[in-house]
Amino acid sequence: MEQEHKIQNIQIPSSLGYVDLLIKSGERFLGALKECKDCGLTSSWNTLQAHAKFTWMEILCMVVCALALTGLRRATTKWIFQPFSKWCRLRPKEAEKVPESAWKFLFYCASWFYCSYLLFFTKHNFFHDPPSTFRGWTSGADVPLEIALLYLVQGSFYAHSTYATLYLDAWRKDSVVMILHHLVTFNLIIFSYAFRYHNIGILVLFHHDVNDIVLEFSKLNVYFKTRGETYHRVNSIITEIGSVLFSVSWFWFRLYWFPMKVLYVTCCSSLESNPDIPFYFFFNVLLFALTLMNIYWFLYIVMFVMKVVTGQVKEVNDVREYDISENQKAEVSNAFKDFSHKNTSDSKHSLVNGFVKNKRV
Repeated sequence: MEQEHKIQNIQIPSSLGYVDLLIKSGERFLGALKECKDCGLTSSWNTLQAHAKFTWMEILCMVVCALALTGLRRATTKWIFQPFSKWCRLRPKEAEKVPESAWKFLFYCASWFYCSYLLFFTKHNFFHDPPSTFRGWTSGADVPLEIALLYLVQGSFYAHSTYATLYLDAWRKDSVVMILHHLVTFNLIIFSYAFRYHNIGILVLFHHDVNDIVLEFSKLNVYFKTRGETYHRVNSIITEIGSVLFSVSWFWFRLYWFPMKVLYVTCCSSLESNPDIPFYFFFNVLLFALTLMNIYWFLYIVMFVMKVVTGQVKEVNDVREYDISENQKAEVSNAFKDFSHKNTSDSKHSLVNGFVKNKRV
């Protein structure tokens, strides 16, 4: 009873800072590593078999859902986004980018608002008490249907997004990092579901999806501000406001709340609630890798803001639009011309991820 009362009172220190977070997390991480007498591949495999619960039916559902999302994106692109761009008389360069941003904007809106619903309007109120995500954890416990649905859609989306970054989306300077991000996130989703760490998973998704909503909405306004061969000041103002909100929200959600409400909990509170919690190192390494990528992208944002402040950029556009230049496109195309089976000078072809091919959207 005394141990249970102690667990119930685990809280995040109110004065916790980055230095404290690194020190405390490092101490717990190293302490757990010293106590682990057998942390090799054999032990990991045995732990995986003992605690990971994932049925073939669940895997099949995720694969089918990923294929369905890919098909839905193609359908909405062909029948909704492209006709709408044409109706608005967007320039070809902007019209080509609208389907990608519109698709992501709609998905992240649905995902983030559903996460918000779970965190603030149901019994899963972990936002104000993050340590409770590991309270009462048991191996192989049933996942509530409303959370299982979120995991199914999110896991399918990131499987689809890995394919989409390679074959559908515009290739950007940070696309390689984006693919790594999708793979890390996909593994976190799959394994956190299998090990029943779904409660903390909701917090991870909540702290990341909101930034993508602001990003994609701002990008759409960038594309629509020159529609109909006319400059629209309203869209330009929305873009400027969106760029500021994106920068602020990125720092607040991903670089402040995420470390304080997620990393501290997974590194420290999880061990206090469950000293022998399985795959402790695996999950924390992936979460810290996610944090490093968030810092990497934030440096891009800071560099963009500095260019605006110093006057190098006269007009605020998308702070993460890093399309490769036409010269780079030509260089990449020449590098891979031996792999192309079609005439690269055909105007119907467009460059996607370094290969000259028809864009399948």
